[in-house]
Amino acid sequence: MDRRHFVASGGLAAAGALLPAGLVAQPRATAGSGDAALNALFERIFQRSVERSPELASQLGLDKGANAGLKRRLSPRTVAERNRQLAQTQQALAELKAVDRRGLSSAALLNLEVVTYSLTAQTAAPSRFGLDSAIRPYRIFQQGGAYFSVPDFLNTAHTIATAEDCESYLARLDAFAVALDEDSAMQKAEAARGFLAPGWSLDLSLGQMAQLRGQPAAESSIVRSLAARAAAKTIAGDWRGRAARIVEGQVYPALDRQIALLRALRPTSRPGDGIWRVPDGAAIYATALEQATTTKYTPEEVHRLGLGQVAEISAELDKILTAQGFTRGTVGERLAALNVDPAQLYPNTDPGRAELIASLNRGIKGMYARLPLAFATLPNAPLEIRRVPPEIQDGASNGYYNRAALDGSRPAIYFINLKDTGDWPKYSLPSLTYHEGVPGHHLQISLAQESRDIPTLRKIGFFSAYSEGWALYAEQLGDELHAYASPLERAGYLQSFLFRAARLVVDTGIHTKQWSREKATDYLVATTGFARPRSQREVERYCTQAGQACSYKVGHMAWTRARAEAQAALGARFDIKTFHEVLKDGAMPLTILERRIRERTAANHS
Repeated sequence: MDRRHFVASGGLAAAGALLPAGLVAQPRATAGSGDAALNALFERIFQRSVERSPELASQLGLDKGANAGLKRRLSPRTVAERNRQLAQTQQALAELKAVDRRGLSSAALLNLEVVTYSLTAQTAAPSRFGLDSAIRPYRIFQQGGAYFSVPDFLNTAHTIATAEDCESYLARLDAFAVALDEDSAMQKAEAARGFLAPGWSLDLSLGQMAQLRGQPAAESSIVRSLAARAAAKTIAGDWRGRAARIVEGQVYPALDRQIALLRALRPTSRPGDGIWRVPDGAAIYATALEQATTTKYTPEEVHRLGLGQVAEISAELDKILTAQGFTRGTVGERLAALNVDPAQLYPNTDPGRAELIASLNRGIKGMYARLPLAFATLPNAPLEIRRVPPEIQDGASNGYYNRAALDGSRPAIYFINLKDTGDWPKYSLPSLTYHEGVPGHHLQISLAQESRDIPTLRKIGFFSAYSEGWALYAEQLGDELHAYASPLERAGYLQSFLFRAARLVVDTGIHTKQWSREKATDYLVATTGFARPRSQREVERYCTQAGQACSYKVGHMAWTRARAEAQAALGARFDIKTFHEVLKDGAMPLTILERRIRERTAANHS
């Protein structure tokens, strides 16, 4: 199949998707003699990762029992901690390398291959560049740093059910002040090495810090979160007063020190917007692109791929828009006109935002009714839809998903940035819901977490190209399941694909062709028709999180290519429900995914 094709050949009906025969679900593999020992090793590696990341423990609901002490802590943000994590990862790789593969089942060999790939990738940035991440090379920026992540983490991942949970929250407020100072020290040292975010990113960060700092301590979001949740659970205690004293006496002074540091560093930020502006920028971007896409595509290949897909998807959109009476101007100009049509907009008010979120919940409910047509297994984890907290919305992504706790103590959350409801015309919302919710991130991640067939280490594994590629594929499934209620909603789905194709052009343009933030935003607006503020926030994310934006469309192509191959091999015997059972194998690099699907197909071909 041509790499430029953006949809799989044939829809559900054409593929014989509802037939019961064909690609059947794989039975659990017979355990090999070495499987138990390997699974025990996986569990030890997983437990070590939990022990060194209190945030991960809380996010997974594992901050209890023997790990209860982790609920009072935050991860250190120091060079010593980076080196300790690198050493532990290298130790884990050495242990995995020593495993005797002759005694392993095929399932165990798959687990070993995926875990080894993941851990090896984790060593690249700290060992080669002295950074935590190649994709996120800056310590503090508009979407990174303790100032940005900790308040949201405390509100969404730190559960409050007992007085001890409240005490732990207060301990973490203490730790927040320490984390801010550690971030400041690391940023000062990394800036001296040339790793400092672009000036506009620092300006956005300073603006968000000012919002966090600007309210009286007792009214700050991090204090109100504890007080409100403790009150809801009728937990007696002066939680608001105690938290406010910590914020006033420790958090705010640390934040003031960080604000002063960034203001002092701001004039030293190097010109330019891409990773090319930092030492070893080309090598860092190559590493980031490989990690984001789990492929060996070069930046130039990705750029050309994006240009080709933009042209192809634009042609499809032209047909729909013309049929709906939108005939004047380029595809981007026609989409831009549609985006400001009053009939497509929710009021930019709190009631309008509530109405928008209610529409998203209706979309989720409607899709759940359709899922049995394409899936044999559905997740049990609940899903909530929330607004991005206003204090971080200026720099936050337009939408993102937080997985549920493994123990069921906290639901999955799909966040949407509602700074301006004009960013979300009604026709564009169904595809977003299918991407972030079901059958997208929520279904894929929850099925992996609930699977009984993979170790915990793999249940929490994340490969952006796999997961974001699946989420785009989920938007395509929405079309195949006839979930888009009108031609314009279908145009919204294709606009989403156009947006992800344009990202291939923009991301590589920024980081290898030295496109400015303004040029990249101009291209995105002209190509997709999205509002400029929304487009600029996206471009700003690409500038500071290199390569990640390319994972979506590259991953989508791998999913559709693999499905097309399975359909061609099995013909009328292909069954979409059992094809999708591969999700229970957990996330994996694209090359391994495509091979795994071929193996499943071949096993059922006879």
